[in-house]
Amino acid sequence: MPSHVIDFVLFGDQFSTPEIRAVFDERAMIQLWLDVEAALAAAQAELGIIPAEAAEAVARAATVDQLDFASLKKELGVTAHPLVPIVRALARNAGTHGRWVHWGATTQDILDTAMVLQLKQTHAILRRDLLALVGVLGELAGQHRDTVMAGRTHGQQALPITFGFKVAVWIAECLRQIARLDEVAPRLFTGQLAGAVGTLAGFGPLAEAVQRRTLERLGLGVPSIAWHASRDVITEFVTLLALIGGTLARIANEVIQLQRSEVMELEEPFAHGKVGSSTMPHKRNPSHAERVVAIGRMLRGLAATALETMVAAHERDMSVGRAEWALVPEAGCLAAAATHWTLVIARGMRVNVERMQENLDRLGGLLLSEPVMLQLGLAIGRDAAHDRVYEAAMAAFEGRGRFRDLLLQDPGIAAVLSSQELERLLEPGAYTGLAGAIVDRIVAEARRVTGESERAASQEARP
Repeated sequence: MPSHVIDFVLFGDQFSTPEIRAVFDERAMIQLWLDVEAALAAAQAELGIIPAEAAEAVARAATVDQLDFASLKKELGVTAHPLVPIVRALARNAGTHGRWVHWGATTQDILDTAMVLQLKQTHAILRRDLLALVGVLGELAGQHRDTVMAGRTHGQQALPITFGFKVAVWIAECLRQIARLDEVAPRLFTGQLAGAVGTLAGFGPLAEAVQRRTLERLGLGVPSIAWHASRDVITEFVTLLALIGGTLARIANEVIQLQRSEVMELEEPFAHGKVGSSTMPHKRNPSHAERVVAIGRMLRGLAATALETMVAAHERDMSVGRAEWALVPEAGCLAAAATHWTLVIARGMRVNVERMQENLDRLGGLLLSEPVMLQLGLAIGRDAAHDRVYEAAMAAFEGRGRFRDLLLQDPGIAAVLSSQELERLLEPGAYTGLAGAIVDRIVAEARRVTGESERAASQEARP
């Protein structure tokens, strides 16, 4: 029975997806181990190190369906070794040619290379979904390019922005994460095949050719030197998953904050039947967004554990590998879930433009204190203008009058700014700076990146 929430029948899709679970499924992992063994045998046969019929026999035997898991588990209890029972079973299934199985390789060669194949699949899923998210957010930013709302700093209304500008900031961050995925790919998609201590001694005089041909068969790069004890790239990728999780959690948290009853500017997807509380029927909770924020926290914790795995002893240290066995699949599943649920949120997000306008007016013009100060400062200096506007603003905050009226009651301000000019300065839509132009630039960049990816995928799909 499943004992981790990722694999629960009812709740597994909250913290993973069927697609990513298939990547890290136990049988899928062992099949990858067998694929590596078969690729090794094929490469050695091409080079005349083992008989060609031996490689063919290994290839026929290298399917997980031919393994007896009950027997493997029993033998694992005796050997205390993760791969030896499987190598023995593969050798038996290959018949008389089984003597050539695993020739010159060490366990970590097989396990590390298979893990890289899993991470290559994970990378593709995450990149695809981040690109989809960028596309959805790009449409949202363009639609709300000029939708004015309150910008907030320190949890307080600050100056007007547009909702499109807020979304464009999310897009730019997602684009940077995609760039990071692209940057790590050549380092990450590198296999491991170096023998017991990394010198390739067990592969004989054609060792480098064996290594190259095996890894090329698997679609992986060839390392310049063994990385058995160097876990920096695996750690880099897990840390990148945490970075991506942080970006997605920040987007989700913004939805949570702006869905608060007192704000009500955004709402995650809602359909009749979605229940917020078992005891308060009125609740419409941001449950999807809360899940993404929770996943982000979990990923940051796994990144800390991944950093610990960088300290390995000597030429190989399986205390590191055993930790990665647990943390890498969990991090991959969680990151895939975070991108999935953020996509769900983005595709169905409700934008309450009327409430944004209402909240803009909530402070009675205080939101526009900066343009008033700067215009006044042209005549009396910035510091003096700040002091005068500050006094009017504090009085308005304390309920001693409307901001506009208090400004005009100050003779030093009234002598410089007319009532009509003050009305112009207190118009939120007139003080969004370059927000629209910035949105256009970010949306164009998003379309360029997604378009290039679509063209590349189309070219790869051509026969």
